[in-house]
Amino acid sequence: MSGTVATGFAALVGVCVGSFLNVCVFRWPGGDSVREPASRCLGCGTPVRWFENIPLVGYLLLRGRCARCGVRLSVQYPLVEAATGLIWAGMVHRWGMHPEALRGGLFLTILLGISLADVRTYIIPDQFTVGGAGAGLVLAILPGGVSLAEAATGALLGFGLLWGVAALGKILFRRDAMGGGDVKMMAMVGAFLGSGGVLVTLFSGALAGSVIFGPVAYRTGKLVPFGLFLALGAGVAYSWGEEVIRWYMGVVMSLY
Repeated sequence: MSGTVATGFAALVGVCVGSFLNVCVFRWPGGDSVREPASRCLGCGTPVRWFENIPLVGYLLLRGRCARCGVRLSVQYPLVEAATGLIWAGMVHRWGMHPEALRGGLFLTILLGISLADVRTYIIPDQFTVGGAGAGLVLAILPGGVSLAEAATGALLGFGLLWGVAALGKILFRRDAMGGGDVKMMAMVGAFLGSGGVLVTLFSGALAGSVIFGPVAYRTGKLVPFGLFLALGAGVAYSWGEEVIRWYMGVVMSLY
């Protein structure tokens, strides 16, 4: 299979994965099943016909509105489908038909789902975190990524560090300083990226959260969707983790 064909096929697979991801993001935070009921208009309850469920195409056919009641459909549907298609195509373009393309595509898709769920509801479903950690450990058996031992160590480190921060914050502030979803999310990140990835994720996520959302939280009192910034940090760690570590070590060594 040529590189162009493989990338195009990966994009199609990613778009379909993105369609399912939308269902997960809308249903899992509320504890609802992704199997039933079938997709339907949130305005009038009309079931979505099979051809209207085709990723990207269905939204265009409907022109972004319910065919019966005309209520506007969320633009999240096509955007997430397109973004996931780009993720999977990008992984195959980068890695070719290699197990790392599957690992990277799945990991970045989970991060996208976590980001959307956390921003919408301040809930990170266990299906993304606990299920994702299990997937990361299983995929560590495949060649090209972190070893199974490193994945297990990373999962324990990620969970332990965030659990420690949450426990300390509760003692200092006498209230929950961090959600359990964030703690379990870092176990998932560690399972995919190992110990070094955990540290880069925490550093990058905390920095991004402070710079981007810190001023907003200070002025408005809104809770910080920390899962979003941890996801950003994990994306940085996956894409440029080794470069970040080398840069940091260079800065440290230059001080001595």
